[in-house]
Amino acid sequence: MTTSDECAIRPAPVTLGAAFRYWLKLGFISFGGPAGQISVMHHDLVQTRRWISERRFMHALNYCMLLPGPEATQLATYIGWMMHRTWGGVIAGTLFVLPSLLILILLSWIYMSFGNVPAVAALLYGIKPAVTAIVVHAAWRIGTRALRNALLWSISAAAFIAIFALQVPFPAIVLAAGIIGYLGGRIAPAKFSMDGAGHGATKADGPALIDDHTATPEHARFAWRRFIAYAAAGFGLWLAALGALYAAFGWEAPLTQIGWFFTKAALLTFGGAYAVLPYVYQGAVEHYAWLDATQMIDGLALGETTPGPLIMVVAFVGFVGGWTRALFGPDALFLAGAAGAAVATFFTFLPSFVFILVGGPLVESTHGDLKFTAPLTGITAAVVGVILNLALFFAYHVLWPAGFSGAFDWRSAAIGLAAAVALFRFKAGVVALIGSCALAGLAIHFAA
Repeated sequence: MTTSDECAIRPAPVTLGAAFRYWLKLGFISFGGPAGQISVMHHDLVQTRRWISERRFMHALNYCMLLPGPEATQLATYIGWMMHRTWGGVIAGTLFVLPSLLILILLSWIYMSFGNVPAVAALLYGIKPAVTAIVVHAAWRIGTRALRNALLWSISAAAFIAIFALQVPFPAIVLAAGIIGYLGGRIAPAKFSMDGAGHGATKADGPALIDDHTATPEHARFAWRRFIAYAAAGFGLWLAALGALYAAFGWEAPLTQIGWFFTKAALLTFGGAYAVLPYVYQGAVEHYAWLDATQMIDGLALGETTPGPLIMVVAFVGFVGGWTRALFGPDALFLAGAAGAAVATFFTFLPSFVFILVGGPLVESTHGDLKFTAPLTGITAAVVGVILNLALFFAYHVLWPAGFSGAFDWRSAAIGLAAAVALFRFKAGVVALIGSCALAGLAIHFAA
């Protein structure tokens, strides 16, 4: 076998620098919400680069689905941690979020300084149906990987009905799916086993760097000393940050309250951003009055159409809260807004890093153990149904912006249909698709 043949079979080890460049790129192209982001990571890391195998990828994803917080960010952190220890995880998670934070600070400043610019509104008009198509496509891709038999399809359908028609809380759906998976693993283990999951990368593609049977690296093995150390470090970092805000500004100051409020919000984000948005709306708009309802909706639109996790709408909330309260005086509004956005983002995402670094070794110790993996398989099936509900939520608000009693927006429908064809039929890239649809929205604006 030649050297080139060997390289084609087994990927070369990935340096931390190469991983840094990939995670930075991902942070700028991660459109489409968690479903789209997970789909992009699967394509890049499992199928193309082969940094991690299908089974190990899904095992990590199942754990991240269980956690409160943005699962795509946590998945990137998990894979970065597996490959390059603690700093690998910190770099992956930070770069997944940082571009979105910087972009949202810029957009929030434009929004607060110049109001609703028609050209910007036109760009967003074209992007929204594209995002809808991306979520639908990602739901299909993840569903074809995760739903390997009729029983898992049934769990997914039941979850969709529960959240769409019955408004069952997402934590209850997760709990029920986990119980079903646990019982199913005992009664019908073949239905909940990862064996035979022939989706994505295949053995014909060659082994992955972290393959199905790759030994767990030393840093990812469970040890009580490491568990306690990371938990204490995470709690200490949170306490130090909140304590510094308290010492500098007082407990009732907006920045301190932003930190405290988004700490609580971070622990309630089961099921992604839409599950916690009612809580954020209630607190930020009704209780603290950091922004009004219209601004909250505009912020959600910005969050939907920028890279990074959708929960990054918290950066917009923090920015507007800091700006409207003029934290550092009337001549430093941008600085106040940027500080509010940074504080909101830090306290929202800090728990995600702690969950991965503390819980990751426990998850790795359950790799291949059916009594642990079967409940997670059931939960993954349920989450597919929840993602479909998210896709319909997008479609409703894009195609009927005034509600079903209003007019159907056929121009948005045309952009969305074209985006879907580009994704399903021509495998279009996300960045090119977003750019094309944004230009279509701009063209519609100038043609009107």
